[in-house]
Amino acid sequence: TFRHFIETYVDDIRYGFRKYSRDDNFEVRQGPKAKGAITVQYPDEKIAVPERFRFVPFLVVEDHDHPERPDHIWCTSCGICAKVCPPQCIWIVRGQDPNTGRPVPEPQAFFIDIDICMNCGYCAEFCPFDAIKMDHDYELASYDRTSNHIFDKDRLSKPLSYWKTIAPTTAYEEMEARGGWDHPDVIKEKKKQARAAAKAAKAGSAPAAKKAAPAKKQLSPEEAEKAKAERLAKREAALARKRAREAQEKQDGE
Repeated sequence: TFRHFIETYVDDIRYGFRKYSRDDNFEVRQGPKAKGAITVQYPDEKIAVPERFRFVPFLVVEDHDHPERPDHIWCTSCGICAKVCPPQCIWIVRGQDPNTGRPVPEPQAFFIDIDICMNCGYCAEFCPFDAIKMDHDYELASYDRTSNHIFDKDRLSKPLSYWKTIAPTTAYEEMEARGGWDHPDVIKEKKKQARAAAKAAKAGSAPAAKKAAPAKKQLSPEEAEKAKAERLAKREAALARKRAREAQEKQDGE
């Protein structure tokens, strides 16, 4: 627009030759508050991309120095990302246990065709395990489009610390939603173990069981027969009272 054109020259007059002599001026002019058209001497100069920038996805893996699961991939090969992908550029081969042949929550192979990928971010948005994220690396051009542009699991895998670096705000928000920096399944298992430990501790601190009731006195045959006769007499007396009450109610009704 004409306003954009005018702001370009006003900004040039304001900075003058200082925009080439000081690095901080360059950062300001390339920042979000800059006005007017901007010319960058790429690739010597590069504009920092915003945190929400989306490019080819990558798979999150644990850091190499993780105490429990170093370099363990977060992906569980659930296949949701492949299902929601609009251009269908994601292929997943689910891993299997070599002994039982049953599926395991880890992909054996994972491929993304970056020539087809439209960088929409649906895969990262719908992933229930925060295992796939949108990258900021946009310099992916090559002369071989047949193999270099089909990224496999090794090329897609990047540590969690990398995600914290390029998107610190988003990573922190996701951490708060999960309840920790670990994989959601790991956090769930830790909470389960904590509940079990608390339950066991509560059971251990409960008062001792009540003392057993004293055993009943053993009756002799004569005493047992007498007690039985008393019970029968009480039952007959109760039946007699019931019949008398019913007869009285019948007379009152007539």
